[in-house]
Amino acid sequence: MKYYSIGQFAKLIGKTEQTLRNWDKSGVLKPSHVAPSGFRYYSQEQLNHFLGIKNIKPERKLVEDLVQIITVFSCKLHGKRANKAKKMIQELVKDDKDL
Repeated sequence: MKYYSIGQFAKLIGKTEQTLRNWDKSGVLKPSHVAPSGFRYYSQEQLNHFLGIKNIKPERKLVEDLVQIITVFSCKLHGKRANKAKKMIQELVKDDKDL
């Protein structure tokens, strides 16, 4: 399973590191793992859940790779463009399920 640092995860979901720290404290989104150093790490599963992507199976590796590429690209977008990119990701996964 792939893990993301708090900085990586924040960029991928379009939030700040401080937002993730606040979510951790309030119980909204806990990190998958906290290292002895205190560094927070978030899983690929958490990213998929946050983006509304469910049940990505190993045989769908190509789709997962495409989703990651679009996700990284969309993190540079803001507002309506970011929402549109998120919808594109969800449609990509939905279309793959229909195959």
